[in-house]
Amino acid sequence: MKKIDVFTFGETMVLFQPEQMLPLEYIHQFPKKIGGAESNVAIGLTRLGHSASWYSKLGNDPFGRFILNSIRGEGVDTSSCQFTDQAPTGLIFKEQLSSSDMNVYYYRKGSSASLMEPEDLDEKIIAQAKIIHISGITPALSESCRRTVMRSIEIAKQNGTIVIFDPNMRMKLWSEERAKKIFNEIAEHADIILPGLDEGQLMTGKKEVEAVAEALLGKSNKTIIIKLGSQGAYLHSNAEKLYVDGFPVEKIVDPVGAGDGFAAGIISGILRQEPMKQVVRRANAIGAMVVGVSGDIEGLPYFEAVEKFMKPAGIDRDVKR
Repeated sequence: MKKIDVFTFGETMVLFQPEQMLPLEYIHQFPKKIGGAESNVAIGLTRLGHSASWYSKLGNDPFGRFILNSIRGEGVDTSSCQFTDQAPTGLIFKEQLSSSDMNVYYYRKGSSASLMEPEDLDEKIIAQAKIIHISGITPALSESCRRTVMRSIEIAKQNGTIVIFDPNMRMKLWSEERAKKIFNEIAEHADIILPGLDEGQLMTGKKEVEAVAEALLGKSNKTIIIKLGSQGAYLHSNAEKLYVDGFPVEKIVDPVGAGDGFAAGIISGILRQEPMKQVVRRANAIGAMVVGVSGDIEGLPYFEAVEKFMKPAGIDRDVKR
């Protein structure tokens, strides 16, 4: 088996996102796309020049086939995906009323992806991957999905695979109490954690950016990168502590997927063995590029496009220690 750079898994749904900014009851045509945090990351990585493998359990229906063909068509390895007749593929509808007002409606309860089990994982792929990307969405889908996440981490640790965790909080899927417990359980085993500030606050009970990062780091040798939206990100590890400014965005078209683009940028930089300041800067750039395009994957850039976008340099500021 050819060694891959990154393995990730989770639920990808068929996304119906109208082109008009109207309440959904007045929309009569819905273009069909795909949407899923983990597959977004996998596709983002292939466009940045890396190899990625994505696993899910899909409904044995037209939507499941559409998802598989779409992701495979982006160059992502989907060889471990499975189809099931026991449940349908999940759906998601986006309602955009303005550039800053978007509602998301899920039809995913009891979906095919929620039936993922630990024994479904292809251990050989995980063992040969350099990095495994874990999203906090997957364990929220079902108890079997939570066990699948923990088993994937166990396999990764046994084989020296780097574990990157993005909490990617979805409060429509579970309670804050449950999310906090599971996020911290996963974070304990992660090498790199990519929370938004609100997610870090939930996990630690701290409020300030640096206090959140310090609490997540503890006495470990992890790397914490807190996403700060338009302000960029904060990098915190035993080796360095600094803010990396974001890139200006003229117009936000669709904010969904920016965090996945950010994660792809972080993983890409780590695979390229670049200095972490540069890694975070490129991730900020990708996040800024993604929000300017409608759809989950449509704005994910190719490497050359990111480099061109980054030419106007941002200003980074070191934290006083």
